[in-house]
Amino acid sequence: MNNGGRSPCPDEPDIRLSVELSGVRIHFAACLTAALVFVCDVAARRPGTVAVYPGPCTGLPRLANERLYLLP
Repeated sequence: MNNGGRSPCPDEPDIRLSVELSGVRIHFAACLTAALVFVCDVAARRPGTVAVYPGPCTGLPRLANERLYLLP
C-alpha cells in the first residue's frame, strides 16, 4: 500500500536512518516507532548496518514496508 510518502504515524517525529548494505549507504525517513523496531531488528543480526542521524528528513524516501514494523 502506498501512502504517498506520508508517515503511518503522523503524530510521531520522523527519524533519519542510514542503512549500509554491500558498501552502499542509503538514507530513509521513518516514524519513531518503526525506526526503533527496525534498528533493533537489524542490529541483532547485522551490527553496524544501520545508524540514526539528526537532521531533517525532507525529501528522503520512506523506509520500505514501514507499516509492517508497526504491527503488534
